[in-house]
Amino acid sequence: MNLAFDSSTITHSIQLAVAPVFLLTAVAGMIGAVAGRLARIIDRARVVEDRARHTDEADFRERALLELGYLRTRGRMANGCIGLLTLCGFLIGVTIILLFLGETTDFRGHTWALGSFLSGVLSFLLALVLFFVETVMATRILNFHMLRTPAPAPKSANLQP
Repeated sequence: MNLAFDSSTITHSIQLAVAPVFLLTAVAGMIGAVAGRLARIIDRARVVEDRARHTDEADFRERALLELGYLRTRGRMANGCIGLLTLCGFLIGVTIILLFLGETTDFRGHTWALGSFLSGVLSFLLALVLFFVETVMATRILNFHMLRTPAPAPKSANLQP
């Protein structure tokens, strides 16, 4: 394995390897956002489950079980999204290593680097699809139960002339 220690080669190698780092920054931001959503899903599920356990109202329990099912699905989507983002980060890291080795040694891994980069981008796109579906589910779960039942008419003040 022949190492290239010429400063221009090393500088070019670093520039080539740093470009995918911007994608890693996006991946890290997405993981933070999805992890925050997952935490909120878990917190909401705990509240709904606790309230459902302590109520005797059948209608409320039925709505709670429906919401818990949606929350479970949303949680699974968030977990899948985090898994795909983690895979993306790993593949982009492999890309960086392969590009750097290809520029500084006799290693011919450009085809592997291309494959790992495209696989990383594909996993990022799939994670975005899961994120989108989860957010759509989050808005569809909104029940607006109070809007369905007509509000009682306000009592008018008895004004005596």
